[in-house]
Amino acid sequence: MTHRTLILGSRGSQLALRQSELVRDALLSTHPDLQIEIKIIKTKGDKLQHLALDASGDKGLFTGELEASLRRGEIDLAVHSLKDLPVDPAEGTCLAAYLPRAVTHDTLIGPCPLESLPEGAVVGTSSKRRAYQIALHYPHLRTEPIRGNVETRIGKVHSGLFDATLLAEAGLSRLGMNELERYPIEEAVIVPAPGQAAIAVQTRQDDTELYSLLESIHDAKTEREVTIERSLLKRLGGGCALPLGCICHITDRQAELRVFYASSSGEKHYKAKHTVPLSEIDLLLDRLTDELRSITTA
Repeated sequence: MTHRTLILGSRGSQLALRQSELVRDALLSTHPDLQIEIKIIKTKGDKLQHLALDASGDKGLFTGELEASLRRGEIDLAVHSLKDLPVDPAEGTCLAAYLPRAVTHDTLIGPCPLESLPEGAVVGTSSKRRAYQIALHYPHLRTEPIRGNVETRIGKVHSGLFDATLLAEAGLSRLGMNELERYPIEEAVIVPAPGQAAIAVQTRQDDTELYSLLESIHDAKTEREVTIERSLLKRLGGGCALPLGCICHITDRQAELRVFYASSSGEKHYKAKHTVPLSEIDLLLDRLTDELRSITTA
């Protein structure tokens, strides 16, 4: 590409910066002559640490300022945790690449596995998706809202404010927290969020030169899986606060889709695993959409 320094926009948390470094390093591995700078942009979600995520009503809580900077031309690309990104990118932008996806399951930070926590133990989570599934499988546990980045939430457990908390394993691994005591949670127990463990790179639609360059780091399998997950999210009209778990694994020409969905109060829920040929995935999504909508309208 023509000589230019690419400005890569990132949130300021250690995880966000690490994910931006992964994108930078991937680009440099295929285009070693590139000049890339990382610019930190503080988002509304970073500033309003007191606000419960599900109460915000803001689908772009952790992405809006990044998208605005991209549209204004202050940055050339924005790096996102895909599960935080609204299903409809900001006008004039597009998702140009996905890095190969990491492991998708959730992980418990605490003294023992989730099923071994004692009666009344308090699990910190600000996710209705996680809280409702914990209540479904382990009604003897309590859940309370918890905010902060990965390190802050882990600190709140170690200091005794919470007995345990749930985090995406992908984030812990990317931060190199390999020595941290933790317990993986099967996806059959806690269905992950749509797009979980995927890193997305957003650009301006008219930057065709950069779009072509990003093809060198793009993972097509990740794109297929997360597109299916986020298609269901879009059909249900929700953002990252919707109590929806949806994870897709594609092997050969089959799609395995795990889904959890609940009414806003958590009183009604749907949970199932479906395996269908990829050619039938749209029919499955149509059927699921009708079934899941009935939960909130019944």
